[in-house]
Order: sequence, then C-alpha cells, then structure tokens
Amino acid sequence: MKTPHQLATRFREVILNGTWIANTNFKAQLENSHWEIVTQKVGNLNTIAVLAQHIHYYINGINQVFAGGTLDIKDKYSFDFPPITSQAQWETFLHQFWEDAETFAKHVEQLSDEQLNADFTNPNYGSYYRNIDGMIEHSYYHLGQISLIKKMLLTEE
Repeated sequence: MKTPHQLATRFREVILNGTWIANTNFKAQLENSHWEIVTQKVGNLNTIAVLAQHIHYYINGINQVFAGGTLDIKDKYSFDFPPITSQAQWETFLHQFWEDAETFAKHVEQLSDEQLNADFTNPNYGSYYRNIDGMIEHSYYHLGQISLIKKMLLTEE
C-alpha cells in the first residue's frame, strides 16, 4: 500500500470509520448525539461541539490548500464558533464534517510521494506528509477528550 493511501486510511479511521487505535472514531462518538449534550459545559473544558468544530476548522483549512488556495487558518481562531442552538444545526454541522473529512482523505490519496515530501505552503510548516500526519495525531488527541467528556456527561444523567 502506498504512503498516500495509508495516510488517507488512517485519517478516515480517526474521523469516519475506524476502531484500531482508539476503539472509536469521531463519527461513532458524535452521530446520534443530542445538541444539548454536545454543547453542555463540564467545568472549564471545551464542549464536545467546540472540539468537533475545532478539528473541522483545520480539515477545511488544509482542504483549501489541497484545492489550490492559500492557508488562511489561524490557531487563535480555531476555537471561535457561533454556538449550536438546535438539533438541526448540529446535524447540519455533522453532515458537513463527514463530507469535508472524506474530501480531505480523497485529496491525500491523490498525492504523489514527491508531493508528500514537498513543503506545505511554507518551508516553516514542513512537508505535506508532516502536516497530514499531524492532522491525524491532532484528531486523535481531541477524540480522546471528546470520549472522556461524553462519559462524564452521560454519567451525570
């Protein structure tokens, strides 16, 4: 299996359909969740909805680069989202999240080894490979938070 395909598979595992590393994925954790649960605060932690939107923010930013655009995402804005205030809004977000994640994976699959080793928009950011792998690791980090927050919320009920 070629490296781009392996990376795309790993990305799909954490977001859409895998259980190998964490025994869960974003889709499994978020599908069929009620908007009032995912927007509920636990202490000073981010909400489940904000963590999901945070990952989606980075996926979209990288997708924009894959599509030939500029890298416009900024860490300082990566947690700033309008509040989710209904189930319909939450489900619309999830639908877009899954679509954009699949778009990301398809872009990764189409990269050549040369492209994977090329600079990602700026030599300071390292290679495409480094940024894709970082996106996967970043996603697992926040998936762990989501899983724990969800357990905390569901045991309070």
